[in-house]
Amino acid sequence: MLALACGSSVATVYFAQPLLVTLGERFALGAGLLGAIVTVTQLGYAAGLLMLVPLGDLLGHRRLVTVQLGLLALALLVAGLAPGVVALLGALALVGLLAVVAQTMVAAAAALSPPARRGRAVGTVTGGIVTGILLARAAAGVLADLAGWRAVYLTSAGVTAVLAVLLRRALPPGAPSAGLREVSYGRLVASTVTLFARHPLLRIRGALALLVFAAFSTLWSGVAQPLSGPPWSLSHTAIGAFGLAGAAGAVAARAAGRWNDRGLAQRTTGAGLALLALSWLPIALTRQSLWALAAGAVLLDFAVQAVHVTNQTLIHAVRPDAGSRIIGGYMVFYSAGSGLGGLGSSLAYAAAGWPAVSALGASFSLAALLLWAATRRRSALGEPKGER
Repeated sequence: MLALACGSSVATVYFAQPLLVTLGERFALGAGLLGAIVTVTQLGYAAGLLMLVPLGDLLGHRRLVTVQLGLLALALLVAGLAPGVVALLGALALVGLLAVVAQTMVAAAAALSPPARRGRAVGTVTGGIVTGILLARAAAGVLADLAGWRAVYLTSAGVTAVLAVLLRRALPPGAPSAGLREVSYGRLVASTVTLFARHPLLRIRGALALLVFAAFSTLWSGVAQPLSGPPWSLSHTAIGAFGLAGAAGAVAARAAGRWNDRGLAQRTTGAGLALLALSWLPIALTRQSLWALAAGAVLLDFAVQAVHVTNQTLIHAVRPDAGSRIIGGYMVFYSAGSGLGGLGSSLAYAAAGWPAVSALGASFSLAALLLWAATRRRSALGEPKGER
């Protein structure tokens, strides 16, 4: 149930990607400004990670999850009815803010699992997130072709409301951490920054997340533009279906969870980052071959999710009692990278076309690989015993 709800929630952040060209035409946004739609959502997501996810250590998971899902349903309704670009961007910022409920549920899954199976639990729930991202693109494309872009957000609002009711009955009440019952909200949020200042592993894994998801967003925020125009001129449905080529990401999430439970975190990270860098070779050939794009998307999504699950498993083990705050802080890096990639890809495409987008994505990927290589020894020393 948590995997399903996570997938549905995080999907709301990615609905716009196959619709960017249509939204640009509807609201008179130039090619260089299309990335603003992605960026404003990610800015809202980053704010939610700092302001809402830490509450998972202070409030019961059931209460926090169901309230956020209900508010997310309302934000999606507003987005689907938005009359102008200001209203749309404001609603999407709220959608991003509230979609962080997915990370609250990841922390809940980790907290409800014994340490020996925590990697698998996180991998299972993250697999739901990956599936949600993939289906978001495909479903958004189909619904937009059948009933217009507004139907995407209105349908999601209904689904989210139903999930809020179901999880209200499925989740145990939960309780705040013993040492946090008297902590103020302001101190709770501030402690997230303190945790990252004290633990080098958290900073290293956060920086890796920023670069990895910048590469991820560079592809998926930018690919709609070359696919919408000549020589392909694909429909919304076809563009969204390309997200399914990244189904390997769901496989990687589960596999990475098992590898982490076996103590192979560093090897998983290194292999994932190497695959990420290599994926841009076929992706660069998108204008010549759709098969090349599909192959590159498989490699990229597999690599990104393998590194992502490894990161989350390792950082949660640093301070399990602060799991919500740590995952929330980590995902700020994720959100910053996603926003950077989204805006950078649209600017690069407007300046020099798809070759510039591919070069940007490859640069982010190589930077992540170099960072891991440079900090590997220090990162390993900071990992909990048995998780290297």
